[in-house]
Amino acid sequence: MIDVVGVQFKPTGKIYNFASQGLSLSPKDKVIVEMSWGREFATIATGNQEISEEEVVGDLKAVLRKATDEDLAIYAKNKEEARKALKVCAECVEKNNLDMKLIDSAYTYDRSKLLFYFTAEGRVDFRNLVRDLARIYRTRIELRQVGVRDEAKFLGGLGACGRRCCCSSFLQKFDPVTIKMAKDQNLSLNSSKISGICGRLMCCLRYEQEGYECMHKKTPFIGEIVDTDQGRGTVVDRQLLKGQVKVAFYGENASQEVFSVEEVKRTYQKDKENHSPKRGEDINNEDE
Repeated sequence: MIDVVGVQFKPTGKIYNFASQGLSLSPKDKVIVEMSWGREFATIATGNQEISEEEVVGDLKAVLRKATDEDLAIYAKNKEEARKALKVCAECVEKNNLDMKLIDSAYTYDRSKLLFYFTAEGRVDFRNLVRDLARIYRTRIELRQVGVRDEAKFLGGLGACGRRCCCSSFLQKFDPVTIKMAKDQNLSLNSSKISGICGRLMCCLRYEQEGYECMHKKTPFIGEIVDTDQGRGTVVDRQLLKGQVKVAFYGENASQEVFSVEEVKRTYQKDKENHSPKRGEDINNEDE
């Protein structure tokens, strides 16, 4: 068994396993780790745990030490210098007439590499830009092109819900989001209402999808015949989040009543005779 800790290089970045080297570490501890290109400053995301050698993916890097006050000062200075470098890089981008938008910059802990992140609609030939920056900073320069979702993750902001964007507050990776998820969640297909500040489909559609799929399975579908304490009827509308369905009763005492999912017994039979393809009234708008 190998004792490892989970390490993050950015607050909402991916978590990597590192050998603890006998150090007792807790979440939020600051550490210095060894990477293939040099030393990096990182934060502990998960504390000490033992894993088998079979669970190790690739080369297992090591935590060198807990960060000291001097390390914290170096990290703060590197962040400030990287911000200044971003302004210089913007001037060089303009001088070289490059169609790219700079997003962020960062120094590695040992300043062996200076990274710049940017977005662009297509491929950009930035070789001259790299040469200009290398002459100025005398270190290895790396430019990384990212997508619009990554841009939102870097910059942050508020979503339509009024809270911080999921990508910049807790999401560690981007999973595919499809229009089918919006349909399953009965949302308006107006792109302005289901898109985030990045212009792509909102991330919440993805991680909420599992809950909706579960509710779809246990909620009778529209047109299904169900049994209730008032008799047998047909589902004409359903409200997944409330766990409710509207049931229509036909015949002499025709009416429509709202029941919770637990109050109806499913038959899984389609009412072809009485059910109209037109949806019933929305339960949310029903008069009290």
